[in-house]
Amino acid sequence: MTKTMQKKYARLIARVGANIKKGQPVRIYCEADQHEFITILVNECYKAGASRVEVDWGFQAVTKLNYKYRSLKSLSEVPAWQEERLKLMVEEVPCRIYIESEDPDGLAGVDREKMQKSQMARYKITKKYSDALENKDQWCIAAVPSYAWAKKVFPNETKTKAYNMLWDAILKTVYVSKDNDPIEEWQNHNADLKKRTAYLNEKKFDYLEYKSSNGTDFKASLIPESHWCGGGENTLSGNFFNPNLPTEEVFISPKKGFAEGKLVSTKPLSYQGQIINNFYITFKDGKAVEWKAEEGQDLLDKMLSMDEGAKYLGELALIPYNSPIANTGILFYNTLFDENASCHVALGRGFCDTIDGFEDKSLEECQSLGVNDSMIHVDFMIGAPDLEITGYKDGKAYPIFKDGNWAF
Repeated sequence: MTKTMQKKYARLIARVGANIKKGQPVRIYCEADQHEFITILVNECYKAGASRVEVDWGFQAVTKLNYKYRSLKSLSEVPAWQEERLKLMVEEVPCRIYIESEDPDGLAGVDREKMQKSQMARYKITKKYSDALENKDQWCIAAVPSYAWAKKVFPNETKTKAYNMLWDAILKTVYVSKDNDPIEEWQNHNADLKKRTAYLNEKKFDYLEYKSSNGTDFKASLIPESHWCGGGENTLSGNFFNPNLPTEEVFISPKKGFAEGKLVSTKPLSYQGQIINNFYITFKDGKAVEWKAEEGQDLLDKMLSMDEGAKYLGELALIPYNSPIANTGILFYNTLFDENASCHVALGRGFCDTIDGFEDKSLEECQSLGVNDSMIHVDFMIGAPDLEITGYKDGKAYPIFKDGNWAF
């Protein structure tokens, strides 16, 4: 992949994804083996106006060793210096950029109970800081390939060819090509998504019904005071940003406690460096009450028991079966991409910015209306070629999806 194309992508992340404002600090979270692209990205962040760019380097192989050798007590601690950094982040409100490149199988073999318990313990300490930043900062999740990830996606290719093929696929999904202006492309893309949300918001549906021949038969109520979102978002101070590159979804947070029926997954779920595949979850009174996976049952059990909110839904997202990402024919084994190739729902934390007038409401007020709270937010894919989604308002049915695609 040429440096020119990587620079074009980095500029998109800095100016459209995070939309860095002049004088704003930036934090980048990434893997250590991505130093070449991160150097390009840091340069673009400064060109966009960043006052300071900090890079938090991680490395999946080292993370795996930490889970192997450190005690549960040690893994559960948040050192004083880390907590001070969190406090500073709340004060400064930096842009946060997350660059994903991890091996989907990179944490296979890790003690899942140790991982779960340590994450739960740390979350109790860090939650107040993430809550304090809710809807205040711009953040963006994007991705670059690693050799291990590329070989997972293209197992029959050589390491180098697979790597280059994954680069090409990623850039295609984010509308970066040799001859175009990706920033202009994203302005048009956001406008298209806003047209979809405008129609859905005009209808103000009471609930949605999902049906598919694979066994999905499900209903979820919507919060009366809520609205659909899609594409870019605004912070409380009015800064527009795109939290996901790529994105093809329009989404809403359902009303906690009001979901019934069965949802069947249609794509593998990469969660914490491991795979959950061919699974279903059944809901009653909004809560997951039964679930089974052909692969990763233990991991699914752990995920749904992270906290009380993990068994409730935080998001309903609509993406046509023939979306640009789906039409690549590639299974990315990465939720950022696979969720944008398929309708999906999310277990766990909901979004306050789907609540009308959220700018003037506290986190507690949004949650009292029905937005779910949890330490996790995990998307799983349910899109299918025959998926039908119907919206109901005052007993009248309106087709939203037919044969897996938009019906309006």
